[in-house]
Amino acid sequence: MWATITLTFVLLCSGASTALAGDSPPEYVGRGVCIACHVEQGARWRGSHHDLAMQEASGETVLGDFDDARFTHFGVESRFFRDGGRFMVRTDGPDGELQDYPIKYTFGVHPLQQYLVEFPGGRLQTLDIAWDSRKEDQGGQRWFHLHPDDPVPHDDVLHWTGPNLNWNYMCADCHSTNLRKGYNSGTDSYRTTWSEIDVSCEACHGPGSEHVRWAEAAAEGAPPADGTPDMGLTVSLDERKGVSWTIDPATGRATRSKSRETSREIQVCARCHSRRSQLTDDAVAGQPFLDAFRPALLTQGLYYPDGQILDEVYVWGSFLQSKMHGAGVTCSDCHDPHAAELRLPGEMVCYQCHEAGRYASESHHFHPAGTTGASCVECHMPATNYMVVDARHDHGFRIPRPSQSVRLGTPNACNNCHKDKGAEWAAAQVAAWYGPSAAQAEDYTEAMYAARSRLPGAGRLLQQIAADADQSGISRATALGELGASLDRDALALIRAELSAKDPLRRLGALAALEAAVPRARLLAVSLLWDDHKAIRIEAAELLSQIPADRLPPEVRKQLLQGIEEYVAVQEFSAERPESQVNLAGLYTALGDYQKAEAAYRRALRLQPRYIPAYVNMAQLLSGRQREQEAEALLRQGLKINPQSADLNHALGLSLVRGKKADEALAALAQAADQARENARYSYVYAVALQSSGKLEESLRVLESANQRHPGDSDVLYALTTFNRDAGRSEAALTFARELATLMPDDPAIKALIRELAP
Repeated sequence: MWATITLTFVLLCSGASTALAGDSPPEYVGRGVCIACHVEQGARWRGSHHDLAMQEASGETVLGDFDDARFTHFGVESRFFRDGGRFMVRTDGPDGELQDYPIKYTFGVHPLQQYLVEFPGGRLQTLDIAWDSRKEDQGGQRWFHLHPDDPVPHDDVLHWTGPNLNWNYMCADCHSTNLRKGYNSGTDSYRTTWSEIDVSCEACHGPGSEHVRWAEAAAEGAPPADGTPDMGLTVSLDERKGVSWTIDPATGRATRSKSRETSREIQVCARCHSRRSQLTDDAVAGQPFLDAFRPALLTQGLYYPDGQILDEVYVWGSFLQSKMHGAGVTCSDCHDPHAAELRLPGEMVCYQCHEAGRYASESHHFHPAGTTGASCVECHMPATNYMVVDARHDHGFRIPRPSQSVRLGTPNACNNCHKDKGAEWAAAQVAAWYGPSAAQAEDYTEAMYAARSRLPGAGRLLQQIAADADQSGISRATALGELGASLDRDALALIRAELSAKDPLRRLGALAALEAAVPRARLLAVSLLWDDHKAIRIEAAELLSQIPADRLPPEVRKQLLQGIEEYVAVQEFSAERPESQVNLAGLYTALGDYQKAEAAYRRALRLQPRYIPAYVNMAQLLSGRQREQEAEALLRQGLKINPQSADLNHALGLSLVRGKKADEALAALAQAADQARENARYSYVYAVALQSSGKLEESLRVLESANQRHPGDSDVLYALTTFNRDAGRSEAALTFARELATLMPDDPAIKALIRELAP
């Protein structure tokens, strides 16, 4: 049976809202009611990207060529055609066979439009062949694949029928208003509903029934007796009201007439314009962002070490790093939120606050007027293409630093244009124009690069960033999170202080650091069980779930139980995802409920047979329960599906060690170390296994190679020290011990090693 995805438009006529009065929560009233009064805003919104975020497929809404158009991708020919009034696609389905599918909805409008197909169980799936809606002279008006360089077979997680292109989980919340996902884990099905199919008024302003009640009463000259704060709105987006910007003639930059003391508008925009996980669909506009979402920090894989965008991160994380944000700029200073366009065209939006005579001159940008090099946007907001054709601008508004590219490999705006010249050339030009100081790397960049590369001194650099009030809150939070790899007395003291920081992102970063701490140190997080933000409460609860209950006072145990219940509810909200099942299994393992933990792991593997963390973690659970043969079999099963997985080979090697199968274990550990040379831990474990098998020389070669790639890894250095010492090579051992001391200067064991080895 095909489940129906319910579409409900609640269009109330004037006067009908009186039925909504009372103590019940505000209700959604629909755009018709809003636009009746807010005519100008409605006119700007109509036809905007928000208005066209999702539409029923029709001759008016479908932009793609369905006139028997054909598109071939790695041997699979898809055909786009019409069947009467229906738009159809013939393409490979979940079994790899060609099938005909009707298009149910359009998704987006420019620079590309995608198409949604309805499947059993209430699922809507997003085709991975999209229509390039740009003009033909811009390369558009064509079908293209979202993974143009890779085959995506039917059993791949990225196949359009799979979980990663499922609209209900991946996309729906940001393209419709009052979206309720409605996932039922018992039937593995959805009953997803919305009030309006697109991003309408109440997506940003919140449900409007109380505002309508206030407006009607005010029009009649009888304001509501309860006072109706903020005119009945769930959020007042008034942070720009009465604010002006004055350009300082000395600097050419503007200053806000009064400080921005809240971030309501930015948090409303962040609900969709950020990289985040959703905790619930009960949230409304105006609710604190971290009460409904868990945002990503500036982590590896998402951002470059200097904070530039790498993966698709949707603006918020880069904007929070910027000096513009620090100066009080909000999203609507530059963007018209109703038209979803810039307030002024092109560079003119910049000259609202930056004196054109100074910043548009060749003495500032050193390029001929009208060229790309003279563009504020191209230099300070370089774009990265996502989904092949969708250029997204970095909102960090940072100064291009090609010298960082030379030393640290980060991108720079200069070489985006001058692709035929190297970063060294660009760095020399910048230094010649702006002076040697322009070639210096920023402190944050140095710290993050050192942390990701595990260089000596990374911990101290991270502490400096985390404690620096001049750094952005998200940068400080990210530095705190990275401290987990360098926990010492000073780091723990800093983390303790940051757990009570006013900025919730910094509290979140401090919690992330404690993930690597011993149970006693994790007790520092107890106070955050009472935090105002759900994202923080549940993270604290998960962190403390591994503490034996008898070590906690009764009031803490009670609050921890509530936090655990919230954590479980959040994971159940996304129970269709293997990540959530693995999170639940980890919690149940910590609580000693191994039966529930195993069930959650098995569900994760049913949902996604290629999900490697489920294999690795479940094998650890089985091993801990003296079921080593089952653990080994499970890992071998995973390797049949994922033969190139270093994580699975490493886990298998450890399982074989426990099973006393030394030769097989060495082979698996060697393969893991070779498959993931960027992972120092895998090389270290392989080297220890070699040394334990009497293969010292081979072990030392593996360790020395790992040390060259990861000069700040303390485990590798400690092994090099002790293995050389035990082999009678005191001079080599002393050299490595001294390197180790630069990483951990206060460690008494290392000091003792040096005294032992020193002549």
